[in-house]
Amino acid sequence: HSPIRHPRAHSRSKAGATIGYPRSPSCPSSPPASRPPGPRRGEGWRTQDPQDSGAVRTHPRTRLRYRRTPRRARASPSPPKRMQWLQVLWVMVFIGFSVNYMVRINMNIALVAMVSPPARRLAADAVLNGSRPRVTGTQCIAPGAAVPPPVPALYLNESAEDDGALMDQPQADEAVPGASATSWTEPDEQQRFDWNEHEQGMVLGAFFWLYWSTQVPGGVLAQRYGTKLVFGLGNLVPALLSFAIPAASRAHYGVLLFIRLVQGCIAGLTWPAMHDMTAKWIPPNERSRFVTAYLGGSVGASVTYPVCGLIIDSLGWEAVFYISGALGVLWWLAWTVLVFDSPDEHPRIASSERLYIQKALVGNVAKKKLPTPWRSILLSLPVWMNIVAQWGGLWGLLTLMTQAPSYFRNVHGWGIRMTGLLSGLPQLCRMLFAVVFSTIGDYLLKSNRMSRSNVRKMATAMCNIGQAAFVIGLAFSGCNKIAAIFFLTAATAANGAVSTGALASMVDISPNFASIILGINGVVTVLPGFISPIVVGALTYNNQTVEQWQIVFCITAAMLFVTGVAFVLFGRSEVQPWNEPVESVSDDAEDKTKLRHEL
Repeated sequence: HSPIRHPRAHSRSKAGATIGYPRSPSCPSSPPASRPPGPRRGEGWRTQDPQDSGAVRTHPRTRLRYRRTPRRARASPSPPKRMQWLQVLWVMVFIGFSVNYMVRINMNIALVAMVSPPARRLAADAVLNGSRPRVTGTQCIAPGAAVPPPVPALYLNESAEDDGALMDQPQADEAVPGASATSWTEPDEQQRFDWNEHEQGMVLGAFFWLYWSTQVPGGVLAQRYGTKLVFGLGNLVPALLSFAIPAASRAHYGVLLFIRLVQGCIAGLTWPAMHDMTAKWIPPNERSRFVTAYLGGSVGASVTYPVCGLIIDSLGWEAVFYISGALGVLWWLAWTVLVFDSPDEHPRIASSERLYIQKALVGNVAKKKLPTPWRSILLSLPVWMNIVAQWGGLWGLLTLMTQAPSYFRNVHGWGIRMTGLLSGLPQLCRMLFAVVFSTIGDYLLKSNRMSRSNVRKMATAMCNIGQAAFVIGLAFSGCNKIAAIFFLTAATAANGAVSTGALASMVDISPNFASIILGINGVVTVLPGFISPIVVGALTYNNQTVEQWQIVFCITAAMLFVTGVAFVLFGRSEVQPWNEPVESVSDDAEDKTKLRHEL
């Protein structure tokens, strides 16, 4: 056939033009009677011309008429109909972070049942019998009304990655036997411990003493040995140590502190390790939605408190640690069987799914171990803009989740049961908003409607600047409880956009070293968890008024706004040059050639 004419075009009209249509099996020389002559829809000559419009044209030499089929550009390769193992990976990561947070914060609620009633009664009497300090400013509580006792800082869980959670502790006047806010069964006195508030605070704080120190090592170990091993052991070892907590508590107070210290040190490996697997498994245009699995910790934190309360009520406080440890072991067994470090290592993945992932990631992730460009990472502006955005977002989130309950108790006079709800509902809204916003972000990337940097900037603007607007609304809600609840929930939910913003951007700028970048981020962003409570305590000490809390929330809003604007102006999400050293460029070219042959 002529290279110009279509193989199926064979007849010539009187005007000298050729109409292409398929040959009829029964009569090769005539068009089929079932349809009028002409080319099938979508058939014709393809062209490499990017400006191809698909119009009917006439060849200048042969005078043959033909139709060029438009070449439709795709923003990303089409996913196969069945995406089995990507969904399995999302579920396992989500459950993994949920179990991680359950093991982390189960002590917060179990400690109330572990300490002896006299220790709690003494702390409660100090509040109830003490004189109420003089305050200067507006109060929403009527003069002379009973103020709910404050929850000590030891009942709050602070974390550099995510949220603090308020435990549903009993009312101070219900600490006596026979009257319990949660109807817990009173254990035998041999199972109680006479720990004062300082000792209880040490038990809870020991988890975070070395938590920050394993952030960067977690990223380095994941890059060297794989996320499957590091993330798996980062959840398994703390879960196994949970089985020893009841015996350690009875043996000696110092043994319990040591176990909590080791739990926190090992658990610090998990967050930075996960980014290495994300870079190897998830196509760039689908990372926003996958990173929502990281927020499984939020759901785990909101579910742990009521579930652990029921366990303590039915089986005693020891069962909390046994059940948490068992769940961690069961998760690890499933993780070992179902999850692998990359699609190439997965023995059961379908070839269509594997090729889809490889085609989307070709040229982004190196096949061999690369030397870490520490100098380039530490001097990279996009890296520090991501850290700045995370700093602001975590400052806002930690302030809302650890200090807002105190605000509602001391300013609005709410009881502990009502404030306990505020640690669960906003976190669930945060997770739901993260799923919705990540879906929108991935759609914008797949359809080429926005660049990757602009999508990340839009998400960070919602996470930081949008959250700042809601925090301002909370600051000036005054004594309107409904408005305060709305702005608190909206501000916490807006933080869910972090999965589409800075958290996903760390993988975008350097897929090969994403785990190390997240480790550096974890070391720096642990500071808001320590600084924010100090600022709040200095401003509200003995002066729980609307005006003082306005200052607290305005400082939080300013921190969110400044960091959000900085990322919008200076942040970038393109792959950085130092992601691929010079010696790996030739290897990438060979990988592309091999993949092209496979496809």
